[in-house]
Amino acid sequence: MANQEVNKILNKVVAAQGVFYIRLHQFHWYVKGSDFFTLHEEFEDLYDDITADLDEVAERMLIIGGEPYSTLAEFVEHSAIKEKQADKDLSQEEMVQAVIDDLRTLIELYDEGIKITDDAGDFPSNDILIELKTEAEQKIWMFNAHLGNTATE
Repeated sequence: MANQEVNKILNKVVAAQGVFYIRLHQFHWYVKGSDFFTLHEEFEDLYDDITADLDEVAERMLIIGGEPYSTLAEFVEHSAIKEKQADKDLSQEEMVQAVIDDLRTLIELYDEGIKITDDAGDFPSNDILIELKTEAEQKIWMFNAHLGNTATE
């Protein structure tokens, strides 16, 4: 059985990924403007990636004896990323910034999880979180470039 702290942080990741997935659909459906075609596709690609990431973390939890959240209610209750119905009315630039902000929230969870899994000696979970962090950092760089910002803005 996995360390309870490992299960706790992995479930925080699962919840945040679940809410982020829904937010990405919202942006995919409601984006408007001159970059519609590009962003519509990019948001879809990202929610496909998040689906795979969510599945990987949840399955890792099951492998180590955890019980991942599996309902929308659990995702919303436990997520560091919050649903915002009004975000459907954001401009395309504001949507991109919201995605960047959500990715940064995920990175904070990944960082917390990297430390916890390292301390627990759960190196497979640690590797997963390091990979997810690397991918999120790349996505932030790309979305910042879309906005004309540097990677750290």
